Amino acid sequence: MDSSDDLRNSCDIFCEMLLSYNKTHNITGARDKAHVFENIKDSLFPLHFLPFSPSSAIDIGSGAGFPAIFLATAIPKCHFILYEPKPKKSAFLHMVKCELKLSNVEIKSKRIEEDKPFVVDMITSRAVGKVKFLIQLSKGFYNENTMMLLYKGERAKDEIVGLNAQIFSREKRQYVLLRGFDA
Repeated sequence: MDSSDDLRNSCDIFCEMLLSYNKTHNITGARDKAHVFENIKDSLFPLHFLPFSPSSAIDIGSGAGFPAIFLATAIPKCHFILYEPKPKKSAFLHMVKCELKLSNVEIKSKRIEEDKPFVVDMITSRAVGKVKFLIQLSKGFYNENTMMLLYKGERAKDEIVGLNAQIFSREKRQYVLLRGFDA
């Protein structure tokens, strides 16, 4: 992203698009600007602690675009592939990609397990499943150098027992960062 003004402008455009689209298609619980911007802040918070800037990433269950759209906006040199099997959510993501001119984003309108595996630098997911389930689900998409960034709730510690993981916290959100993992 060229500047914080560009990022803010992209966030404003996204917010208007989401609130408008959500009236008809109900793809997220965010019903007002404040709620949408809280989700955007949540999406971007890991930029404070990510140990490196990935060049390739996948997002499992992208939904309305949190966190992948904003990570892709903030890390333009990273190629993001978003997996979203639900047609109304996938359609929204395609519209956002076009409107925000996110040339580093690819949307796959299918489940990750329906794709041929390829290794990426980072795997993200928010509100899709438990940590060990996500590791198993993404098998073949990671190697020993891949980082997994998961947006979890207050029980994250219970999900990472026995894994090489760090937890970073912001309010009620727990961000789980894993390296060298295997299910």
